[in-house]
Amino acid sequence: MWLRALFLCLWGAAAPAAELRVAVYNAELDREGPGLLLRDILRGAEDVAAAAALIARVSPDILLLTRFDYDLDLAALSAFNDRLGPARYPHLFALRPNTGRATGLDLDRDGRLGEPEDAQGFGRFAGQNGMAILSRHPFGPARDFSALLWRDLPGARLPMAGAGPFWGAEVLDHLRLSTTGHWDVPVGIGDRVLHLLAFHASPPVFDGPEDRNGLRAAEELRFWRLYLDGAFGPPPPVFVLLGTANIDPGKGDGRRAEMRALLEDPRLQDPAPADGTGGTDTADFGAAPGRLRTDYLLPAAGISVQAAGLAWPEAAEGGRHALVWADLRLPPP
Repeated sequence: MWLRALFLCLWGAAAPAAELRVAVYNAELDREGPGLLLRDILRGAEDVAAAAALIARVSPDILLLTRFDYDLDLAALSAFNDRLGPARYPHLFALRPNTGRATGLDLDRDGRLGEPEDAQGFGRFAGQNGMAILSRHPFGPARDFSALLWRDLPGARLPMAGAGPFWGAEVLDHLRLSTTGHWDVPVGIGDRVLHLLAFHASPPVFDGPEDRNGLRAAEELRFWRLYLDGAFGPPPPVFVLLGTANIDPGKGDGRRAEMRALLEDPRLQDPAPADGTGGTDTADFGAAPGRLRTDYLLPAAGISVQAAGLAWPEAAEGGRHALVWADLRLPPP
């Protein structure tokens, strides 16, 4: 034991950490065209400054950002990280999302091609509304399930138009399940590994009676229960499921039963983070649909949750979502 401690000391490594703060924040840092987010970060736009201030205030060790534009070489993410000043992170991770990825197909069946609704996930350009992870600990090789076709999900539930399918084979042969992405990203924390199961699902609205977006959002949630069942290989033993589900378990649009099924899964625990008033809603959409719980951080059952909460932006420019955080103690390796 003393030899290992001496080795770590000589090489400048910190002692293995068993406790850390993990967070997810729908930052709403997306723009109408490629390169515009990077421009606004460099200019110090008000929403960028508000988001950076909130992150610095909460200071999570690991942070998943949703609704953050993806670009080549993570230029915008790197520039945003620099805006955090002393709170900046040494490790950054992002993969190209499905949002804005062109299909060449008429997914909403309105007779027009090339619209944001016709991309794999809604987006005006490739990379809009992506995800990113910032961490004080190094990443390992990730598993990316974003290319999984919706039809290939076991027991896939697909939208119908009357008595027949809403889409034919020409769409189902190409349409992916993930609106943004489904990632399993391992993070090395001393002698432990914590897997981040990250996602950002479709809003269950902006469709028709076929409920294609409502179904997709529910199926994106069901993917994780299948993943923990071992349908895509052995699941990780120590993990946190986190992201923007866009479904409240008790109110608003969407297939709420699917959200409740995930929250009640015995392999997960729901810290039900609350703000200072005791409310667990994580987004405020104004008069309609009002305040909803849309963003989630669900640790594995074997992880000890020391504390959890919500932090709202202090400036209106910080967006409509709270940052959801939890202080976790990992089990022994």
